[in-house]
Amino acid sequence: MSGPRAKGRSYLAVAEGRIAPVPLALEGGLLVLLAAMLLLPIALAIGRGFVDEGRPSLYWLVRTVTDGDVLRQLGNGVLLACCATLLSLAIALPPAVLRARCRFRGQGLLGVLLLVPMILPPFVGALSMRHLFSRFGAVNLLLDRVGILDFSQSLPPDWLGTGFAGVAVLQALHLYPILYLNASAALANVDPAYAQAARNLGAGPVRTFFRITLPLMRPGLFAGGTIVFIWSFTDIGTPLILGYDELAPVTIFKQLALAETSPGVFSLVFVLLSGAVGLYVLGKFFFGRAAAAESSKASIAAEQHPLGPVATLGAWLVFGAVLLMALLPHAGVVLTALSARWVNTILPTDWTLRHLEFVISRGETVSSIVNSLKYASLSTLADLVLGGLAAWLIVRTRVAGRTLLDGMSMLPLAVPGLILAAGYVALTAAGPLKPFGPFGNPLGILVVAYTIRRIPFVVRGVSAGLEQVPESMEEAARNLGASRAGTIFRITLPLILANVIAAGVLTFAFAVLEVSDSLILAQQQAHFPITKEIYRQATSGNVDAANIASALGVYGMGLLGGTLGLAGALLGKKLGTIFRA
Repeated sequence: MSGPRAKGRSYLAVAEGRIAPVPLALEGGLLVLLAAMLLLPIALAIGRGFVDEGRPSLYWLVRTVTDGDVLRQLGNGVLLACCATLLSLAIALPPAVLRARCRFRGQGLLGVLLLVPMILPPFVGALSMRHLFSRFGAVNLLLDRVGILDFSQSLPPDWLGTGFAGVAVLQALHLYPILYLNASAALANVDPAYAQAARNLGAGPVRTFFRITLPLMRPGLFAGGTIVFIWSFTDIGTPLILGYDELAPVTIFKQLALAETSPGVFSLVFVLLSGAVGLYVLGKFFFGRAAAAESSKASIAAEQHPLGPVATLGAWLVFGAVLLMALLPHAGVVLTALSARWVNTILPTDWTLRHLEFVISRGETVSSIVNSLKYASLSTLADLVLGGLAAWLIVRTRVAGRTLLDGMSMLPLAVPGLILAAGYVALTAAGPLKPFGPFGNPLGILVVAYTIRRIPFVVRGVSAGLEQVPESMEEAARNLGASRAGTIFRITLPLILANVIAAGVLTFAFAVLEVSDSLILAQQQAHFPITKEIYRQATSGNVDAANIASALGVYGMGLLGGTLGLAGALLGKKLGTIFRA
């Protein structure tokens, strides 16, 4: 039998469980490609840490884990990540609960504004922190002006201290949107019947929240908290700018930047990777699964309580306080870029556009912007192709190994950029790939690194769109004689186009200002992306170093802000699905 009916039966046969050769081949190719892009470089990096004088050995690993300085740095990193995660949770939870459980004027706009901190890497915001929070910075001067501090009686506090506090606060202000999105999604999945039963038994709203709602939110909070913890634990940009060097990632960065590829460096990479992956697995499969067993998806939508004028004002104050804290580093970056003189005053005393003009007229800075756009464009195109295929295989087929493909696609969330960059350093340290390493032309490894880091966003974004399109529409097209490719391009793709565009825009935005890979994998001026140029300018020691670096940050902030706004407009509340592992 041939014709449309035969094609329809063939399609239904696949839907009933028989494996078609094309999806199986695509899945195999994707798994091999993901393994080559992710697992191979990491395996090479780890392998270099278990070699001594050309022979397999545990010498360097034992030396690393017994080194007092290394243990202190790892302890500092764990403490820093704990502080940043707890601060992020404290910032994110109140507005998430307000927006999910209450209805008030302006809540949609306020919810979008809460995502603004994601438009600027915290290490760029660190450029303005000394102007704002040093002993004689703008914050202390303002507190002295209003009478809260008195410089004549005591020395004002240095809020940054050794840099630890500044790094933790900046990371929290940058990463809390991830927890906010996960908390919002978790609240949507909590069945309000549980809270209603508790209230009927006499529990007050506060007790009900802490005894019923919060435990049921735990899977979502652990999912977001794990990402925040790993991100903070392996961050190198913010500590470098604030001068807090007592961290293992900073030590790895400094040695790799000097072309140091000794086994000791890679044994420390292995220790850091083990900690990051262990925490990811613990949060996702132990705590998250245990809590998930206690919860179920909401059978009815939670009722939103309308707020009166006074309560609405209170909600605005909560959102406003979070936004004020979160936008302060961004405002500081803009002020620093526009300031001609800013010394011991609350605001700059002289203003100029010279730094912004300098950035777009100087060859090196323009080249860095062009390089970032080039790397980000190529990696986004690769992400859309690979991530789109992976999402289709996971959602639309019953091919064996879909779970493995899904896990491999999400694994980059557990592998920090620093670790992946170390893997590519090991891959290109010698042999035919050396000319394409950090000290040669790193175009290829930067594009691959950017691609693998952001592929989870595309997989989750496209999957969310596919799950909303009924398969019956595709089956109808196939029964009428449409080919599989024709069905995808004429039926499925137009229906999920908003999700595809939003995922691509978001992927491009984060690739433009990628930090860890850029700082390590680009060591020649001609190939610097914008983040590496910002770091070079900030640490150059020039009089206007912070101003030039901040001007670059302003351009990056504008680009990222526009793209994130476009993604939010296209995905709306479903933006949070991209950040769930």
